[in-house]
Amino acid sequence: MVKIAPSILSADFARFGEEIRAIDAAGCDYVHVDVMDGHFVPNMTFGAPIIEKLRPHTAKPFDVHLMIDPAQPYLEEYAKAGADIITVHAEADKHLDRSLQVIRSLGKKAGVSLNPATPESVLAYVLDKVDLILVMSVNPGFGGQSFIPAQLEKIRRIREMIGDRPIELEVDGGVNVDTIADVVAAGADVLVAGSAVFKGDDYAKTIGDLRTAAKG
Repeated sequence: MVKIAPSILSADFARFGEEIRAIDAAGCDYVHVDVMDGHFVPNMTFGAPIIEKLRPHTAKPFDVHLMIDPAQPYLEEYAKAGADIITVHAEADKHLDRSLQVIRSLGKKAGVSLNPATPESVLAYVLDKVDLILVMSVNPGFGGQSFIPAQLEKIRRIREMIGDRPIELEVDGGVNVDTIADVVAAGADVLVAGSAVFKGDDYAKTIGDLRTAAKG
């Protein structure tokens, strides 16, 4: 069964708490939180203090995606703010193995994300320290982009690398009812959807439609 993780980057910031309660009630599995620093990626979003304020609005896991460079100095801050999964970018971390160890030492699940042009080979020596792998199927920094089809082959190869390890394979970027079946068929089991969820008013129907489409 696939998990749906709406990205609150596409939510109405003026109604943040209400939006999170709404996607919780609509049946989301994770709340995907995109943290951008205006350095590693072009845009800036929000940091740990906002996450801490949002935490009481749901018991669903906070899937925190750190698009920041460096990330390591801030891992404890995000852990204390309420993150359940903390994902760092391979491209932004000179000491990826160490960061993954730190995340786990904080009692959180450790994730690593790859940009579209980053080969999956960077994962080979950290698979024993990873709980989640996030494949970016768009270039990070902006919501509402179109899915890059070339990432399907990368997803397949990463699924083969994972084998029987208890690692979730997440895909973020351009996931909607038209692309989700191919993404799931390639091996993904956690799907981030931002504008696909928040563009309408009936979040439960949208999440249900995504689950139905995922079955192909």
